[in-house]
Amino acid sequence: MSEMTKGAFVAIVGKPNVGKSSIMNRILGQKVAIVSDKPQTTRNRIMGVLTEKETQIVFIDTPGLHKPRNVLGQSMVKAIEDSVGDVDLAMLVVDVAEFKGEPSKADMSLIERFKKQRIPAILVINKIDLLNDKEKLLNVTSVYTGEFDFAAVIYSSARDGYGCDTILAEIKKFAVEGPHFFDDDMLTDQTERSLAAEIIREKLLRSLDKEVPHGIAVVIEKFKDRKTSAGEDIVDIDAVIYCESESHKGIVIGKGGAMLKKVSSRARHDMETFFECKVNLSCWVKVKEDWRNRQSLIHNFELD
Repeated sequence: MSEMTKGAFVAIVGKPNVGKSSIMNRILGQKVAIVSDKPQTTRNRIMGVLTEKETQIVFIDTPGLHKPRNVLGQSMVKAIEDSVGDVDLAMLVVDVAEFKGEPSKADMSLIERFKKQRIPAILVINKIDLLNDKEKLLNVTSVYTGEFDFAAVIYSSARDGYGCDTILAEIKKFAVEGPHFFDDDMLTDQTERSLAAEIIREKLLRSLDKEVPHGIAVVIEKFKDRKTSAGEDIVDIDAVIYCESESHKGIVIGKGGAMLKKVSSRARHDMETFFECKVNLSCWVKVKEDWRNRQSLIHNFELD
């Protein structure tokens, strides 16, 4: 590495389910944030770190900006507000397929914050693979650029990676000279326990319908490395899935335990890929009524 290093902190913001985490995962080349088609999949700030030679880019993936309905929601909105401030650049992600003729209230709130705090921003119009109407794409661009002087406008598809190289190239223009804040081989600030919990929650989000997944928290109670009798590396993981009601607990477990077995199997597969070793995963389901409105539990679940 040359003596001169530089870096940039980038806040990825936008409404829920517009593809923020997917774009970050694509650029990093590895999955560090869970994704699903459910709104508000991301609950707290997740950092993804990309170091290429002398340049280090730190992505701050934030929850989707929404109107909070409980204490957990308030904590998620605070995470966004805390992220959009001490950054070199903001990246506003918009779902072109959901555009209704004008920026959403959430997006306008973010744009006003850019103006007030004088934060440079780029506009990423995502999910263009779902759009056949080029005129609508031009309309989205015109409307948003009429509200703020974006440093760049990029069309992307997180699904196939289109536009992600351009996003990274634009971000690098905002890197400033200074030391790298993280080790060059670091990928994320999440602990192994946090990653394991998020992998399980992703499988629950993908497997369950309606409101049930949003009332779920996952806590890793045991994460222990050991060697098998054959000398192979293995990790023993004990996880507790917390629900808000007995009826939700029954849904998570499923008939004869089928749902919990399916979720555990899929989570174990992803963990073994990420941790590059065998995983012995055990999951239990417990009830903590109305935990999303109980600050002490939110804190204990490390969601604040």
